[in-house]
Amino acid sequence: MPETSVHRTQTLVLGSGLAGLFFALRVAERRTVTILTKHRRESSNTRWAQGGISAVFGPDDDFDAHVADTLKVGGGLCREDMVRRAVELGPGLVAGLAKEFGVQFDRVSDDADAPFELGREGGHSRRRVVHHRDMTGAEIGRALIEAAERHPNITILEHHDVIDLLSWRKVDGEAGCFGCYALDIARDRVVAFVSPITVLATGGAGKVYRYTSNPHVATGDGIAMAYRIGAEVSNLEFMQFHPTILFHPDAKSFLISEALRGEGGILRRRDGSDLMAGRHPMGSLAPRDVVAREIDAELKRSGQTCVELDMTHLDHDFIVDRFPAIHARCMSLGIDMRRTPIPVVPAAHYTCGGVVVDPWGRTSIPGLMAIGEVAMSGMHGACRLASNSLLEAVVLAHGAAEICDDFGREPPATGRFDLWNEGDAVDSHEAVMVTANWEEVRALMWNYVGIVRSNKRLARARRRLEVLHQEIREYYWHYRVTRDVLELRSIALVGYLMVESALRRRESRGLHFTLDYPELDASMASETVFTRQEGP
Repeated sequence: MPETSVHRTQTLVLGSGLAGLFFALRVAERRTVTILTKHRRESSNTRWAQGGISAVFGPDDDFDAHVADTLKVGGGLCREDMVRRAVELGPGLVAGLAKEFGVQFDRVSDDADAPFELGREGGHSRRRVVHHRDMTGAEIGRALIEAAERHPNITILEHHDVIDLLSWRKVDGEAGCFGCYALDIARDRVVAFVSPITVLATGGAGKVYRYTSNPHVATGDGIAMAYRIGAEVSNLEFMQFHPTILFHPDAKSFLISEALRGEGGILRRRDGSDLMAGRHPMGSLAPRDVVAREIDAELKRSGQTCVELDMTHLDHDFIVDRFPAIHARCMSLGIDMRRTPIPVVPAAHYTCGGVVVDPWGRTSIPGLMAIGEVAMSGMHGACRLASNSLLEAVVLAHGAAEICDDFGREPPATGRFDLWNEGDAVDSHEAVMVTANWEEVRALMWNYVGIVRSNKRLARARRRLEVLHQEIREYYWHYRVTRDVLELRSIALVGYLMVESALRRRESRGLHFTLDYPELDASMASETVFTRQEGP
């Protein structure tokens, strides 16, 4: 591998989803920005967000109602100041996505100035989900990528896998971050990206689990690297399982949006009976933690492999017009949702915990910010209200852009910090170990740290993850780094932190349900926080 090169930039953004792109576009008028993304620029969780972005626009809606819905679903762990900030900024920022960047949200008529068409999803008491049919994230990503590509101060580098953050502690003993080491896949070299401000916009950690709605990039890299540099991480026991992932051997974890239930879809058992009748006042539109547990319990009780989402009672033309991508994907698999219920199961979907930040995206490490799903701002608490994720991403990105100029520290000269040194590392001839460990981590997490947990299951997962962590550490130091090794290193560490977080929460709250402590405990209404010295 060639000698490490050094790339200096005024602002370093890791990730090319909504949060990273919106932040970059906001600061690029006054600073140069380098965006690193480990696959293609469009390969982020944002692309797969079908439902929409929540904001108060309806005549029957108001900020207090949106705040109340968020706090209720959050199970007593939301930070109300962050929730209210996001809700109040939401309408202006969402309107700005359309006006400034050309995001084509659906409107009630063809008039360009017509009000937004509003959908409804689980846990919402009003229609407040702004959308672009069932492809909202893809449309937002398209518009922001095009804007970023046009901007002379923004550089997007694809196929760069971040290895670790650069720490001031190794330079002068002070806490702080001044960039990262990244593996340039195309050139097979490590580059040191140096900047006074590093922004984690790396997304979530759904690939820690065997079954997930997330794309391949969602391996928890940002959480893992922030933890390794000493940042606080929190609430990792709260992994949201989306109740309705298409159940089909060729579906590849295809998401069936909650918006289908928002428009009248009904969850049914295989015998046709209403699954959620009598289970929750909102029926099939109950919050995701409730619905996912009900489906999980039904599958275990009945021995069936899936439940069904029934749309057959709705107008056929409306279904095709409102959900064209989902309809097309189902049809490609021989499922006509106009006439046949859709087979669905839960899968890991959204990481409600993450790197601890304030409402402006500042972490506990000077020079390091975190925005989007990688961050734990207190917006979601113990369970995320549907479509609040894109809202949180744009609000944190907006806040970080406002204050970032006063946040960083001028990075050291090249001679004052270590460049990447491979030492005696060689190319691996044992890649099968990486594959085997990857599968084992994800199976452990699915089987023992899933929708329903117990102390016995969690303890078993912890014991094995401790061994795996050591095996992966030895492999990492003996062989040259590759994308597979870096991602394995991330999922093993984040999985361990999830287990430790779950063991500490001796109650059932929101997305964390344990058989040993099935009731809510008011004394545990606090965040679960970790720093590096507490983990492997």
